[in-house]
Amino acid sequence: MILPVVAYGDPVLKKEGEEIDKDYPELDKLIADMWETMYAAHGVGLAAPQIGKSIRLFVVDASPFAEDEDEDPRAKGLKDFKKVFINPIIEEESGEEWAFQEGCLSIPKVREDVYRKETIVITYFDENWEFHEETYSGYAARVIQHEYDHVDGVLFTDHLSPLKKRMITKKLTNISKGEVDIDYRMKFPLQKKGRK
Repeated sequence: MILPVVAYGDPVLKKEGEEIDKDYPELDKLIADMWETMYAAHGVGLAAPQIGKSIRLFVVDASPFAEDEDEDPRAKGLKDFKKVFINPIIEEESGEEWAFQEGCLSIPKVREDVYRKETIVITYFDENWEFHEETYSGYAARVIQHEYDHVDGVLFTDHLSPLKKRMITKKLTNISKGEVDIDYRMKFPLQKKGRK
């Protein structure tokens, strides 16, 4: 089932998610719904807070970046990069910081340069509750860092300079009110009743 994506301004996006256990109700269905929602919105990642659930769970499919594999070494190995991360912990971040224009399904039509470290070490459980400790670099690391921020209650706009933030304040307010043209389901915290 395609779920509405929670828009900028909703308090759930600023809360730190809680860890879950194997008995979390209908977890398989939730994960399936998250994949469906992410693909319907043409995203490469989706975190549970973005569908209104304050838990430490996100899904990523970075395969769209694989198209750049020949020109960009940061896109290597992404052809089949599709994973579920439950209770993730970024254990280490290293390497040079590099800028990339990030966007977010909860903040449509806004893209800004965000600086992140090149390489991460992350521990997590997959959808079968198998434990992993893995190292990622380049775009894979970036997509994971972006989604990981969501389960920590952090948005990519929180990484921007005060000046940049001021420059996009009106856009962010309009998104909260639902005054944005998008082609996927969203839930807007400040939308007036009766507006679609």
